[in-house]
Amino acid sequence: MKDTMTPSNLKVECRDQIAHITINRPEAMNALNPATAVELTRTIKSLETSPDAKVIIITGQGEKAFCAGGDVALMRTLGPTEARNVAMTVDELFRTIETSPRVVIAAVNGYALGGGCELAMACDLRLAAEKAQLGQPEINLGIIPGWGGTQRLPRLVGVSRAKKLMFTGERITAAQAMEIGLVDQIYPSEELIEAAHALAVTIASKPQAAIRMIKQSVHQGMQMDMDKAIQCEAELFGMCFATRDKQEGMDAFFEKRPPQWQDC
Repeated sequence: MKDTMTPSNLKVECRDQIAHITINRPEAMNALNPATAVELTRTIKSLETSPDAKVIIITGQGEKAFCAGGDVALMRTLGPTEARNVAMTVDELFRTIETSPRVVIAAVNGYALGGGCELAMACDLRLAAEKAQLGQPEINLGIIPGWGGTQRLPRLVGVSRAKKLMFTGERITAAQAMEIGLVDQIYPSEELIEAAHALAVTIASKPQAAIRMIKQSVHQGMQMDMDKAIQCEAELFGMCFATRDKQEGMDAFFEKRPPQWQDC
């Protein structure tokens, strides 16, 4: 792989037009502190215009943890205002992921608890190692999920299941997470990163203008009532017809040849 940048808490490498971001805090189970959140935000924004990064994969360093949540040692010292400010810093990261023009895949290689689960949920797709465990255990610390968990988890798995996970603080296995729709696919640990890379390569081979519009339409539409969401989709559908890729895709269809996508 080719290094593109080396923030202190992350490793960032690119190959095949796929960016691999690894949270590199194994001594803290890759816990997500404010400094790491800021680095992730800046890194993702910098990759959004890079031709070397059509798709982004996020994972954790080592074999134990994707991201074991927030840094409890830090959170223990916070007062109400400071805790809110930390939440807003991390929320900026998650919103950056959700609104990024790039598809972001979480490769959940181990524990994804609390803020780690919330990070995975902010991504477009979630692949997990067989040994991974996910959950929102904040209740066991006397607090609630504060980085989007109370909002994203119900949208992914349903209100009742989300409440149960948050009320009990239960950890669930990768298999249980896939059963309820929290992860999309499970792989043996040694196959996870290459499986995520292969999926990313497939997505990167598609017309990127259309990929961006699909992501935008889904994300915006989920915040709207159905009538407004359909109108949003129609507007983006119309915009596709102004792209070079629309003409190329339809020409290739009739000429019975592989399309050569032009927009990146």
